[in-house]
Amino acid sequence: MNDDSRRHPFRHSHQDVEAADRIPDTPQTRAPAYRLAFTDAEFMCREELRPVRLQLELLKPQMIMDERGVESTVVIMGSARIPDPEGASEGKPKGLRGMAPWYAEARKLAQLVTEKSLAEYGREFVVVTGGGPGIMEAGNRGADDVGGQSIGLNIVLPHEQAPNPYVTPDLCFNFHYFAVRKMHFLMRARAICIFPGGFGTLDEMFESLTLIQTGRMKPVPFLLFGRDFWESVINWQALADAGTISARDLDLFRYVDTAEEAVEIICGGEG
Repeated sequence: MNDDSRRHPFRHSHQDVEAADRIPDTPQTRAPAYRLAFTDAEFMCREELRPVRLQLELLKPQMIMDERGVESTVVIMGSARIPDPEGASEGKPKGLRGMAPWYAEARKLAQLVTEKSLAEYGREFVVVTGGGPGIMEAGNRGADDVGGQSIGLNIVLPHEQAPNPYVTPDLCFNFHYFAVRKMHFLMRARAICIFPGGFGTLDEMFESLTLIQTGRMKPVPFLLFGRDFWESVINWQALADAGTISARDLDLFRYVDTAEEAVEIICGGEG
């Protein structure tokens, strides 16, 4: 990011950072209190600074995506554990090996969506994933296959999840706060595509559905890949029968089985 658009006459913060690096080394200048507040990592991590960190995590990706001209996105969510059918899957449970075709389908979806994006000068229909392995990798990989850009919203996890190599480098973000990360998934969403997944996928899916259900977010095509999987893990009809959701809430999402079917819905404007 640059700050060439500023219109004020004041000295730029970068200049003071450089000047502070050249000051004499004395007991006073070595003290933590003397550090510029915005360059002081220890200070920025204090408990009292949480509101500032939340704001920074909201602003940084938003500003960079604005600068890159990203207008709308197609969200691809799904398990980090589903393997590439063309890669090594030794050691994977049988159930996960059986889900490998969904990797191929997510990759194909991203290819088709990104071709549509390139026709819109790369500003619309930009693929966004969680930036990790599995279905996320497939989404970024599909965009890369056809020469398009894609976004990865990674997060710091105890097992040190690293971004997959197919995310566009300057659209690869890292988060501390799950809540802010989920906001960025949805802020530009033109469609939401959910592949089979675990706790993380379910969390993202239900938060998105809740926002649409309650009118906090405009309805967008909400596509669940794999009817058999989703109906086996969630008894949607039982929720409606019990009255804990309305019967019309079942219309908030649709089942699809192929990338082509999904693209027809997304690009055809169907909800």
